[in-house]
Amino acid sequence: MAIAVQRSSGGWISGLIGILIFSGSLPATRIAVMDFDPLFLTVARATIAGVLAATLLLISRPNRPQKSDWMSLLVVAGGVVVGFPLLTALALEHITSARSIVFIGLLPLATAIFGVLRGGERPQPVFWLFSIVGSGLVAGFAATGSSAGALRGDLFMLGAVIVCGLGYAEGAKLSRRLGGWQVICWALVISLLPMAAFCVATLPDSFAGVGGPAWFGLGYVSLFSMLIGFFFWYRGLALGGIAGVGQLQLLQPFFGLLLAGMVLAEPVGVTMMAVTVGVVACVAGAKRFSR
Repeated sequence: MAIAVQRSSGGWISGLIGILIFSGSLPATRIAVMDFDPLFLTVARATIAGVLAATLLLISRPNRPQKSDWMSLLVVAGGVVVGFPLLTALALEHITSARSIVFIGLLPLATAIFGVLRGGERPQPVFWLFSIVGSGLVAGFAATGSSAGALRGDLFMLGAVIVCGLGYAEGAKLSRRLGGWQVICWALVISLLPMAAFCVATLPDSFAGVGGPAWFGLGYVSLFSMLIGFFFWYRGLALGGIAGVGQLQLLQPFFGLLLAGMVLAEPVGVTMMAVTVGVVACVAGAKRFSR
């Protein structure tokens, strides 16, 4: 029992570190698409991360995935390597970062649903109450004061949430056997050749108009959002449970706003802090009833 509790706690800590890293993804993507084409940004970040992942696998030489694992790795690659980055980059051309938070707030619920469908988890009924309330708090806060986004951007974000939730759940299931960092590395490697080809095909004629912030955004989403963050995230989901640890994603929008406040000097209001307290309570409740 003590070992199980320790593993679960370790999973929640790893998951929280992953969420802290992911919290910078949308601001970094928003900065990058100001100077980079969304398609090029998607394939470039996947290519850079793929080269790093291949290097790690060559150095560490872990066990190769079993034949039955490759289809699941393709699902992970399609969801978190290609689908989510591309769809969010396309969405952020049409809607604001604030509005995109409405949909990111639904990601924990999507992850929990796919955790049940793909991971065989069975959270207690009260868990779903905390999950829905938490998602509602995040979505409601983000919707308050944000302008109506284009329908196209909304549909892109909805698609991003669905494919990402599936990729998270599928990757977490594999992580129990392969290990968290191995899963994302193999997923990046099997995506590397097509992503590199698309990267060359979509290469801009010139990088003269690309500013320093856009380069920083590309670097962040390539190294942290696409690679290092998943080391912690998949380990957390595997140890602490897909449905339960997935609720930590409710905190991601608020970490992102706090980051924007510190880096961009944007105001952080009392309402945001109050909603954050409510979200933390929902995460705590979801953790309590996740198994």
